[in-house]
Amino acid sequence: MEKYLIRHCAPTLASLKPANLFRCFGNGAELRAKARVLEEELLPKGLRLRVLQEMADGALLYLYRPSQLEAYLMRPEVDAFLTGQGYPAASLEERLEHLAARMREEGGFPHEIGIFLGYPLEDVRGFIRHKGRNCRCAGYWKVYGDAGVAQKMFDKFRKCTDLYLRLWEKGMNVGQLTVAA
Repeated sequence: MEKYLIRHCAPTLASLKPANLFRCFGNGAELRAKARVLEEELLPKGLRLRVLQEMADGALLYLYRPSQLEAYLMRPEVDAFLTGQGYPAASLEERLEHLAARMREEGGFPHEIGIFLGYPLEDVRGFIRHKGRNCRCAGYWKVYGDAGVAQKMFDKFRKCTDLYLRLWEKGMNVGQLTVAA
């Protein structure tokens, strides 16, 4: 699980973005236990790891920095967008519970999940408006706003992930690779 976490969440571990989502395969109880152990290691650095959705063959795990994510969700335009999507004007944890419920109900990813991954609001709105088509570029997400800024972020995320994987393969653990909040 640690390698999956690094491969899919290095930008969050490095504090470059507020959250990442990744899928792990295996037994639900074993994955929950491994996630708890990893979360205990990451909590002192300001991160949380939670099972967002369980499936027959694994789970979707969500790594996030509550302080960064909450600051993003509290921006007036982002808060208004989420409220318009049916999210309660509530705590971060209550909004994450609402997201998890939507995922269970819809059996997939509601479009607003991009907000919970720290994607620019303009890109999330563009994805919804254009039904995922006609984006300016694509990388970690589909871009409908400033492609130049997004491309620089994608490059930064790729470099971070490559570096973190190399360091992990040389023996550093997740705790050593994680930037404290």
